[in-house]
Amino acid sequence: METETDNAPVVDIQGLSKTFNGVDVLRGVNLRIDKAENLVVLGKSGSGKSTLIKCMIGLMEPDEGSICIMGQNIAEINYDDLNKLRTKIGFLFQGGALYDSMSVSENLSFPLRHHKKHLGIEKINQLIREVLENVGLPDSGDKMPSELSGGMSKRIGLARTLILKPSIMLYDEPTTGLDTATAKEISQLILDMQRKYQISSLIITHDISCAKMTADRIVMLKEGVIVAEDTYDGLEKSKDEWIRSFFS
Repeated sequence: METETDNAPVVDIQGLSKTFNGVDVLRGVNLRIDKAENLVVLGKSGSGKSTLIKCMIGLMEPDEGSICIMGQNIAEINYDDLNKLRTKIGFLFQGGALYDSMSVSENLSFPLRHHKKHLGIEKINQLIREVLENVGLPDSGDKMPSELSGGMSKRIGLARTLILKPSIMLYDEPTTGLDTATAKEISQLILDMQRKYQISSLIITHDISCAKMTADRIVMLKEGVIVAEDTYDGLEKSKDEWIRSFFS
């Protein structure tokens, strides 16, 4: 039997506002992400998308509003609890951010050694094999980051995040700088991970093809305000010229 908690959003943001130097970057943003849902945020540069992510993970404090993640208001929990919560949130940022001096396997074991100190070497190696298989690069463990293509680096960056088995994924422009075919592969991977692990994801992108492939729902952010929310098909048919400009 479903309870009220089962239906509660994984992320619930209410009235989020943030101002920098007199400029309103976010203005009363309300946003929710449900269990195992891919929510895409579309908006031009400077519309407040990165600020939204930074507020969500507690790197930036909003001026107004509340952010509840997995039932916890991040403004009201202590530092240790915030850090525990962050281990349940995975990030894939534009650069991939692998450590150049470490092999792929060493990059993947790093978060485990930091956050899961009780794990033995056999369990760590098993998790590395599993996650490399998941991202389609089973034989890349001994490679160095300099030997990887842009698409491979993005996959390994995703693998390093997934190895901690997060409940929520935040993707910041996951297909930027990739050719069309590789961008499609990364979008498919986002979908595969959602289906396999029931991950809830926030995907910030300019790439309309990525949005079309991955989104269960899309919100449009304009000058810090959510101006539209619908499925891809619904927004594509919008009569609003600004909204339609993203889909043409």
